[in-house]
Amino acid sequence: MKNKIVVAWLLLVTVIKFGYAQQQPNVLWVLTDDQRYDSVGAFNEMLTGKQESELGYVESPNVDRLAKMGTTFINTYCQAAGCAPSRASMISGRYPFKSGVYEFEYFNNNAAHSKPTLPEQMEELGYQTLHIGKLGVRLKTIKDNKVRPAKIFQTDIDFKQLRRDGLTDWGKDWFYEIDGKKLDKPYKSLEFFVTPEGKFEYISEAFEKDFPQHKGTGESTMKKYDLLREYNKKKGPMTPFSAGILSGVSPQPAGKTRDGYYASIFGDFLDNQNKKFVVGSRTFKGVNTSKPLFCQIGFDFPHTPVLPPADYRARFQKHDYKIPEFDKKELETMSVQMKKQVKSSYSDDFTKKEKLAMIQDYYAFCAYGDALIGQTADDFIAYSESKNQSWVIVYVCGDHGWKLNDHGAVSKFTPWEIDTHNPIIVVSSDKKAFPANKVVRDYTEFVDIAPTVLSAAGANLNDDTFSYLDGFDMKKVASKEAISRDYIVGENHAVTGPRAFIRTKEYVFSMQSRPSKKRGENMEWARTASYKDLDPCLYETKSDPNEVKNLAFDKKYQKIAQKMKEKLINVVLGDGRVEVAWGKKADGTKVFRSNFAPGAHDYKLKLEK
Repeated sequence: MKNKIVVAWLLLVTVIKFGYAQQQPNVLWVLTDDQRYDSVGAFNEMLTGKQESELGYVESPNVDRLAKMGTTFINTYCQAAGCAPSRASMISGRYPFKSGVYEFEYFNNNAAHSKPTLPEQMEELGYQTLHIGKLGVRLKTIKDNKVRPAKIFQTDIDFKQLRRDGLTDWGKDWFYEIDGKKLDKPYKSLEFFVTPEGKFEYISEAFEKDFPQHKGTGESTMKKYDLLREYNKKKGPMTPFSAGILSGVSPQPAGKTRDGYYASIFGDFLDNQNKKFVVGSRTFKGVNTSKPLFCQIGFDFPHTPVLPPADYRARFQKHDYKIPEFDKKELETMSVQMKKQVKSSYSDDFTKKEKLAMIQDYYAFCAYGDALIGQTADDFIAYSESKNQSWVIVYVCGDHGWKLNDHGAVSKFTPWEIDTHNPIIVVSSDKKAFPANKVVRDYTEFVDIAPTVLSAAGANLNDDTFSYLDGFDMKKVASKEAISRDYIVGENHAVTGPRAFIRTKEYVFSMQSRPSKKRGENMEWARTASYKDLDPCLYETKSDPNEVKNLAFDKKYQKIAQKMKEKLINVVLGDGRVEVAWGKKADGTKVFRSNFAPGAHDYKLKLEK
């Protein structure tokens, strides 16, 4: 009796502290990787009135169905067009300039400004937390006086071990053993394919020299899987060992690819209620039916290698596509930093056949992923409803976008529309919170994901516990209770170097934000740097929707450019900015701050020529 009273008291204290309701919904967060918004028919229809992309045919019946079932936030933008900083903004609920995570650095939760991640907060709210697939969050901690990866989900069925177990079609990993023989030193980042028979096909020029029995594997896989690998003047000619597979066919059938296993493992997790199940070489415990569930599934598609299953590929090869044209005159006004990314991943020298194959396979891969999203969502809803539990699904269309010869390049890392526009759909059993078939056109950002999920879980966002969150509850954006944003902001340091951007409904302005990547040094540089040294870029999106002509130095647009520059500098550099010298040891960090314009990020910006 005494124990029951103690448990009841603890539950009451928890409810009072966090303010969450008695019945908390199960939450499924689905995130894809490098997915363009125009790969989803429903999004195209909302934006242009047509299901097809401007490039041509797309297929997304399952995401289209989710859009009809829930609320689509069609004007959502990412905070950084790079995997790691974008995912850090989502899982922390903080802008890069508040978290200090700007690119692919390893960061830690021992820094003075660090706060709990979304899954850790959900665990505090009483949730069982699960992650399957790609996480992409490079968080470290100190344990036993050593720097170690921080475990933020209670159960993490990560992609690394799955590929080592052969539960994939493609992978890249360190190998300590080959053909049953231990190696004197490991092969680092060794690429491989896995055949339906479970055979590993290793791809490395050095490996083939060291293991003559594998000689010719690179060339044979190139032909067998019809691979287009990335090449250009900077990277050199295409070889069987070139990085970045932009087109090809998976060696595995649908359902047996990396993403296929993520979806089926989630189904196994839900089926094995309160009991163990086997995944490759590991054993996990299935869903705990006594707790609400928070699950993130990180699909890899359509990130390179772009390898749709054979049946999807064959279907999409029947469709012709409009290839994005690139006029080299665009380079004449393009900012230096953005030109750096274009030259790094330049694709306009590809043949027409190669460009077409790249586009066909990208959209085929997205269509295959759509089927897996449908499978995952259906399994989740069926489980929740079988337990008479409420539920929420958050689908995020890519951690950022992807170029398919747009601006003459592939890849991401730039503040162009195609790299940063990533709509979100929220579907809920509570149709009052997120009405069916509703389209919200107000701006939303990736920093809104954490507060939205926490609020749905019953957290009182007005509590000091959550005061660090930078975003809004999207339920309040949909109901017009939240502040309406005139602009969105972000900052990315990868590939281009430090570059911040600000976007309104009419314009997008970006500039070099820091003189270098050295954290904490000369943080106010942009305030006194010449306009030219800021490498500014301004596009008028209504007259130039493809964002081709840089107007930053056009006299007619100087008032606009100067006002956006001033606002951007004040927001990202002067309103509570954080930079961190993370160092190699998690306990050796230094946090630097800049706060010369407190309150500048008020979401309001009125522009006139």
